[in-house]
Parts: sequence; structure tokens; C-alpha cells
Amino acid sequence: MDWLSTLAGFLVGTIVGLTGVGGGSLMSPLLILLFGVAPATAVGTDLWFAAITKMAGGAIHHRQNNADWQIVRRLCIGSLPAVALTLWWLADHGQRAQSGGLIVRTLGITLVLSAIATPFRRRIVERFARSGGGQSDTARRWQPILTVAAGALLGTLITLTSVGAGALGATLLLMLYPLRLTAKRLVGTDIVHAIPVALIGGIGHAVIGNINLPLLGSLLLGSIPGVILGARLTDHFSERVVTPALALVLLIVGTRLLI
Repeated sequence: MDWLSTLAGFLVGTIVGLTGVGGGSLMSPLLILLFGVAPATAVGTDLWFAAITKMAGGAIHHRQNNADWQIVRRLCIGSLPAVALTLWWLADHGQRAQSGGLIVRTLGITLVLSAIATPFRRRIVERFARSGGGQSDTARRWQPILTVAAGALLGTLITLTSVGAGALGATLLLMLYPLRLTAKRLVGTDIVHAIPVALIGGIGHAVIGNINLPLLGSLLLGSIPGVILGARLTDHFSERVVTPALALVLLIVGTRLLI
């Protein structure tokens, strides 16, 4: 099991560094479906996995100037309070949410939405931009508030399911900033914002008791070199290759969790 979890960590870490997508979207379902980990423990373990993995990837992207720090701050204003509120709710209702299937259903729905958003996000954003979205003076005035609201949504989803910072977060950012964020800065901004959200969420889940430390160690042995490799490959790897394959995997896994 150790070598399998290390291999899974390496593959997921590489995808995270390369695309900014795939951390919680792939790791939490793998832990639940492949390793048989309880949903709440899978989420808590994956949040620590994501936080540490993305620290390594975020450092690379920061050195390459691939992060928009103003957008990161706006997202955090919404996401960090949302993380705290979601943790407070889980502390009181987590067992009922897990036994009732709420975490698994929410995870499955989020994965399906991520699968839909991943291959079509550029097309969605281009159409949105052509209609004037995000470019008018009124839209720019609302950008800070809408970015905070997007952060709150992402913070809630990430804490509850460990999913949301990748495909959904990237799509929201592209809709809010269609001209400002290049592909590389989109990935860097998304990864850097996910670090404090995952870290605080992971600490909260650890306090609640939702973490498997031996499994986390095995995952990190593979994920840290994987995310560094992926971050360095962003200039050399075609997004056209990995995006459709990733979307298909997310759709299959999300559907499997819902049925």
C-alpha cells in the first residue's frame, strides 16, 4: 500500500504542478475508492497533502512570477472566514454529514462540475469576454467584491470536500479577469491561494480527528517531487493533451461517487 500511495502522490502532484488542477479532485476520490479511507478522513488527509504539495509548487511559481498577489489577497478575504465557518459546522455535524453521505455526494457533484468546467473553461471565458464580461468599468468596479465571494465559495467547498481550487477556481478567475490572467499566472495564482486555505482547513480537520498521518507521509513522498516536476514542465507540456484526459477522469470518478 505504501508504494501505491507514493505512486498516486507522484502522479497527482505532477498534474497539480502542471495544470493547477487535480489535487483534491483526484486524491480524495482515490483515497475513498482505492484505499477505502472514510470520507471525512480522506478530506482531512488530502487537505494536508494539498497544502504541503502546493507549498512546493507555489514556491516555483512565485520564483517564476506566476502569481497575482492582489487577486490572492481578495480571494483570501472571502475564503479564510468560510474555512473557519465550515470547520465549525463540521465539528458539530461532521459525523451526521459523513454517515448521511453528504460529503461523498457533494464531492461527486463538485467533481462532475469540475469535469465540465475543465475542457470548456477557455471557451466559456472567451464567450463571456466577447459579451463584455469583466471588461466594462462597472464589471471592474465589482471585481473585488465578486472575487471575495468566489473565495468564500471555494473556501467552503475545499474544506468540505478538498475540491474546488482547481478547475472551478480557475474558471471563476478567468471569468472575473479574462484579460489580466495568462495561463501560467492563472495556475500560479490558483495554487498560491489554495495553500493557506488547505493549511487552515487541514489544521481544523486534524483537531477534529480527520487525518491519517502514515498515509499522508506516503503520499507526500511522491507528491513533492511530482509537483516540482510539473511546475517546471508548464512551459513545455501541451495543455491540449492533459486537459481532456483529466476532465474524463474527473467525470468518471465523480459519477462513480454519485451512484
